[in-house]
Amino acid sequence: MKKTDSTVPEPRLYRVVADRVQTMIQQEKIGPGERLPAERELAAKLSVSRASLREALIALELGGVVEVRGGSGVYVCEQPLPADVPEPGPGPFEVLAARRLIESEVAAIAAKVATGAAVDAILRAVEEMERHHEDRASNEQADRNFHMAIARATGNTALVGVVETLWNHRGTLWHKLKEHYQTEDLRLQTLPDHRKILEAIAAHDPAGARHAMRAHLERVTRTFSRG
Repeated sequence: MKKTDSTVPEPRLYRVVADRVQTMIQQEKIGPGERLPAERELAAKLSVSRASLREALIALELGGVVEVRGGSGVYVCEQPLPADVPEPGPGPFEVLAARRLIESEVAAIAAKVATGAAVDAILRAVEEMERHHEDRASNEQADRNFHMAIARATGNTALVGVVETLWNHRGTLWHKLKEHYQTEDLRLQTLPDHRKILEAIAAHDPAGARHAMRAHLERVTRTFSRG
């Protein structure tokens, strides 16, 4: 019996979808500068979720195949199709799914064991985010500081490492997705979401902290997949 090579990773779903979009462009002779079908129609045509399609389109944009124009659609770039699509790491929705699972439990643990000093560190991160609400780079760093402060509040360095690794996966694909699909509603709701998480941890309410973190990350996922 022939053994399979377990060292060869399965292609990521968004990579598979990106290849299918490229094939469709070629087969249907959609030329440079022409618009692809609307996102909902294209997802149905390829039998994939909107989230997977969005990841694929962002990957194709990074590869120079298409251009995503907010409020207008997706267009084939005015240049020949490249041979390959960059593979910048786990897809944003893979990372968000992992974060919903892990960071919700991290928040619950923090609510059980957080010291006064740990709660103060989380509060400082929230206040930093509020101060830099209009400064994208500073706001992004404050957001990371908030989630890392919650992980450190558990007192478990392994969990700190896991959360840090998840945040380190927020690469080019993630930032492009955020650039195109983050809504004003999500931006405005993030601070109240963070306040709810902080309040549950400060009240030593594990169930409340778990729910508040999960609700926040579900909001992010909904916005980026459908918003």
